[in-house]
Amino acid sequence: MAQARGVNSLRFNQDQSCFCVAMDSGVRIFNVEPLMEKGHLDAEQVGSVGLVEMLHRSNLLAIVGGGSHPKFPDVSVLIWDDAREGKDKLVLEFTFPKPVLAVRMRHDKLVVVLQSRIYVFSFPHNPTKLFEFDTRDNPKGICDLCPSLEKPLLVFPGHKCGSLQLVDLGSAKPGTSSAPFTINAHQSDVGCVALSPPGALVASASRRGTLIRLFCTQSRARLLELRRGTDPATLYCLAFSPDSAFLCAASDKGTGHVFALRDTRLNRRSALARVGKVGPVLGPYVESQWSLASFTVPAEAPCLCAFGRGGRSPSSVVGE
Repeated sequence: MAQARGVNSLRFNQDQSCFCVAMDSGVRIFNVEPLMEKGHLDAEQVGSVGLVEMLHRSNLLAIVGGGSHPKFPDVSVLIWDDAREGKDKLVLEFTFPKPVLAVRMRHDKLVVVLQSRIYVFSFPHNPTKLFEFDTRDNPKGICDLCPSLEKPLLVFPGHKCGSLQLVDLGSAKPGTSSAPFTINAHQSDVGCVALSPPGALVASASRRGTLIRLFCTQSRARLLELRRGTDPATLYCLAFSPDSAFLCAASDKGTGHVFALRDTRLNRRSALARVGKVGPVLGPYVESQWSLASFTVPAEAPCLCAFGRGGRSPSSVVGE
């Protein structure tokens, strides 16, 4: 992502009020509204960084080495405590057998994603491995962790092609291999997934990137089918508004799309929908809902989107 500028990855924090940037020159942290830099770690401190994850607006960061001149290996997750006195602010280190592809945090859990395995730890006090899940080959490290105090849900691609595994980390017993719930979401491999802030909804798209499907995490029933477009695309992200009334999707087509989830009358529909019943070939296309609004970003520029505190207007961060 944005290799020419030394940007390796971008991540919003759990309430989308800040974002952090993993760079060849270290880490930079920004506030969203108003947009301003909050802090940075230079390469002398942390080397070049491949992944970084914030814990809300706290002083804790999870760092994975990467980029052009890493100081730390890509098989380790290091916890940086910026409030700790002195120069050595690294307080924890987790090491794994293979490269780390994604890290997710919430107030009481740390999740680490490898290509075919996911680890869950208690965090930040007395870190202990709670769960270990084998997954389908997951080279993009696809996973999401709900920040809600009431619903500690984890979602990731299932073993079956196109399926999602949904785990309630609050009810599962640590140290056991309790089977996650499965949602058969798509016919091809999952390409992107997101949980709503309260954990009531999960949205996913396949690697084709044409359709986004919305499911209830309680019943696992499909609620909506949203159409991004007709041409295949790589989805960079899915993001819910704070009140779960809207969903934003950004892709390599140079567009971001905003869908209404609560008042779906706001979404556009195909003109053929007014014709009435159509054949089985056109049926799914006609019945899909299209975005109520869209915005453009530089074509093929990897993009992450998040909603502002007003709820409906997405704030986008683009790495070129």
